[in-house]
Amino acid sequence: MTFLRSPRIAIALGLFVIFLLAILGGQVSGPAIAGRLSEKAVEAIAEAGGAGRVEALFESPGGEPSRHPILSGGEAMNDATRARIARAVRAVPGVGAVSWVDGNILSESSAQVLHPLHCQEDVQALLRARTIRFEEGSARIDRDSTQLVDEVATALRPCLGSIIEIAGHTDNSGSEPGNLALSRERAAAVRDALEERGIPSDGLRTRGVGSRLPVEGLDPSDPANRRIEFSVIATEPFLPTPVDTPSPR
Repeated sequence: MTFLRSPRIAIALGLFVIFLLAILGGQVSGPAIAGRLSEKAVEAIAEAGGAGRVEALFESPGGEPSRHPILSGGEAMNDATRARIARAVRAVPGVGAVSWVDGNILSESSAQVLHPLHCQEDVQALLRARTIRFEEGSARIDRDSTQLVDEVATALRPCLGSIIEIAGHTDNSGSEPGNLALSRERAAAVRDALEERGIPSDGLRTRGVGSRLPVEGLDPSDPANRRIEFSVIATEPFLPTPVDTPSPR
């Protein structure tokens, strides 16, 4: 085969072989990667409140595996809930642009400019009707507040990367130095509880306020002043770590 001695022909054949190997590699790894992303997306959707109502399909219109999922379901959900679910799926490492079957898209670039104050708003909405309670005179979270802490963690998870401050407050019973110390301990207890639920510690800050900032309109001695408040003090969006992606669509 003397034609193989031609450098141009040899290079062309080499490139063709590489192209074939790339296609075969994509066919082997693509479905596996899409499958792993799909499993993680199911967990993210559940944590964001869409379990059983929203599905993520990691497949292109042509039927090829893709890291750009299409979300379906959730038609009865409000826009805020749909956005929270889309952000939760987008935060799964390796996921690209997320779109709804009705055409709304959360792209890789748009994910970088999301304003994570919605985390603060979601948590405040949870705490508007309920309060994370503690055993009297203690930093131990009351057992009845466990579910609320679970919900707070779920509300914070889509905005990992933001710096969240956890502020502890007390009423004015007891000495102020003691109240200040107790409020710090309670904030730390909530931080630890959130870490146990998967919220990274490097994104959480704690502060003890004591009794000096009672709820507006309440007497400083009112037990309702014993509370935890959350606020976003830095807004650096979470950028997922990329993984190997399926073959081109």
